[in-house]
Amino acid sequence: MDIIIRSARVIHPGSKYHNKVVDILISNGKIKKIAAKITDAPKAKEVSSKNLHVSLGWVDMNANFYDPGFEHKETVESGCRAAAFGGYTHVCVMPVTAPVTQNKAQIDYLLNKSADNIVSVHPVGALTHDLAGHDLADMYDMHNAGAVAFCDGLRASPSAGMIERALLYVRAFDGLVMVHPEDKSVSQTGMMNEGIVSTRLGLPGAPALAEEIAVSRDLYLLEYTESKLHILDISVKGSVALIRAAKKKKTKLSASVNAYNLLLDETAVGLYDTNAKLNPHLRSKDDINALVKGIQDGTIDTITSQHNPQDEECKRLEFDKADFGMIGLETCYAVSNTALTGKADAGKMVELLSLNARRILGLPVSDIAEGENADLTLFDPDMKWTFTENDIRSRSKNTPFIGRELTGKAICIIHKDKIALSNGKV
Repeated sequence: MDIIIRSARVIHPGSKYHNKVVDILISNGKIKKIAAKITDAPKAKEVSSKNLHVSLGWVDMNANFYDPGFEHKETVESGCRAAAFGGYTHVCVMPVTAPVTQNKAQIDYLLNKSADNIVSVHPVGALTHDLAGHDLADMYDMHNAGAVAFCDGLRASPSAGMIERALLYVRAFDGLVMVHPEDKSVSQTGMMNEGIVSTRLGLPGAPALAEEIAVSRDLYLLEYTESKLHILDISVKGSVALIRAAKKKKTKLSASVNAYNLLLDETAVGLYDTNAKLNPHLRSKDDINALVKGIQDGTIDTITSQHNPQDEECKRLEFDKADFGMIGLETCYAVSNTALTGKADAGKMVELLSLNARRILGLPVSDIAEGENADLTLFDPDMKWTFTENDIRSRSKNTPFIGRELTGKAICIIHKDKIALSNGKV
């Protein structure tokens, strides 16, 4: 298949085409020609849009597809549709499935089921058996089968000894441990951020301390083991400060923030809106400001969706009974771009959404150049649009962003010699 991308601004720091407006001809999945104007491919399908930008395909490091076991929430196919709409060509899928993704067979299941999809699915294997925090899972076998990292999903971090052993174990094959930083003995039954808002609503609050203790502990363990650690779900200013200081020690440390924590604060819980019941919780405006600074100075490496689909039976309940989570793949870029307008340019956004994640995970960081594979995301960073239920590609609808105007939209992805436009038309 031949495709021409017309008049797109290349966003790829370090490339000779960076920030230049060009035509790009793609043939059989490879970039055949880049020029100011291409006129010699009359049969190629054209992709054009006002203010079109193009970058290496985006990578999400933190999504839940719940397949197998909970297909009523999400399947591999529906999750990939959500990812494609949001501009992602690569998605890391957490092991929160039934059975848990904790051996070669389950890694093979995800890879085989997604093999023909335009979106590449990268399984994250369980850190501990059954995500229970007691025994290490078969990480080496999963690594050989294609797991890109190991994590227990949103389960609070296992014991210090278990994290230490995991970090030491993965050193043998340069594996990556990812953690959700939460000391459950401190957060306990907290349903939202502890503060004035939780007190006014009469809801149990989880203090920022629960995250900070977990981050501090795991940073000590990383320094001791000299291994490789990625801290997911950073949401409070204390965590940003701890990670900033730790990075000065030149350890193999990286960190990410979920898009929703950049735009929404704790007041979005409103009158017990269960779509705003999230983990990590929505925090204070001061925390948001610290997260933005962490992005600007490189303390935070990636922005993630934490796509966590929940069916209506898990969300249309009293606040204390509803499950945590929201869908995020369709809106991750738009939400984070809206939050960072005027604070991070398109080049920085591409680093946060694509380049840094590729380096952390060991995925190819190719150039946008002739002869390279076409693994591309096309987007408009200035487009204003209102997210509606019709834009949802997930099987679940749990999001507080329906009806909200956002800035920035993915237009199209091109990957594996396939093309998917967000409006469904080619």
